[in-house]
Amino acid sequence: MYQTPIFSTLVLAGGRATRMNGNDKGLVLWQGQTLISHVLKNLPQNDVVISCNRNLDVYAHYGRVVSDNTPNFAGPLAGIAAALPLCQHDWVVVSACDMPCLPVDVALTLWQQIDDNLIAVAHDGEHLQPLLMLVHKSLAQDIEQQVAQGFSSVYKWLMRHPHQVVNFDDKEMFLNVNSLT
Repeated sequence: MYQTPIFSTLVLAGGRATRMNGNDKGLVLWQGQTLISHVLKNLPQNDVVISCNRNLDVYAHYGRVVSDNTPNFAGPLAGIAAALPLCQHDWVVVSACDMPCLPVDVALTLWQQIDDNLIAVAHDGEHLQPLLMLVHKSLAQDIEQQVAQGFSSVYKWLMRHPHQVVNFDDKEMFLNVNSLT
C-alpha cells in the first residue's frame, strides 16, 4: 500500500432539496447544528470545497465554494465536475451534505481499501452509496465529459469505471436526513 495522502474534501450541497420544502439542505439545522457542520466535523479539513448552487456566501464560511455550470440543478455529477478541478490534492473524499453521522476515519478507511483503483465507494451492506467515495482528481475530465453529454447520475458514471467497494458495518453512518420531520 502507498503512503496515506493528504485528502481534499468535496461536499455536495447543490440540490433542489424538494423533500426539504426547498430549504437548502446543507444549512438545515439537525441536532442544533447545520447538516454541513455535522458532515465536515469528521472529514479531512486540509482543503474543503463545497459544490452549491445558492447561499454561496453562507457556505463560504465552511470552505471554498463553486456552483456547477449547468442549468436547473443538474445533479450531483455536475457538482463533482465543477468542484473536482478546484481541489488541491490528488485524492478527494466526496460526500453529500445530508450524511451527518460519518465516522471520523471514513476517508482513511476508503483509502486503505482502494487497492490499485482510482475510486473507492462506500457500501452499507445492502446498497452502494455513490455519494460517499474517494476519487482521484485525474478523473475530473472524464466526469466533465459525461456532464457535457447530459449525464447527471454518479452511480451510472461509477459503473463505467473500475472501483473498489468498501463495506462499512455501521449502517447508522449512512443516515440520510431528507426531511424536516
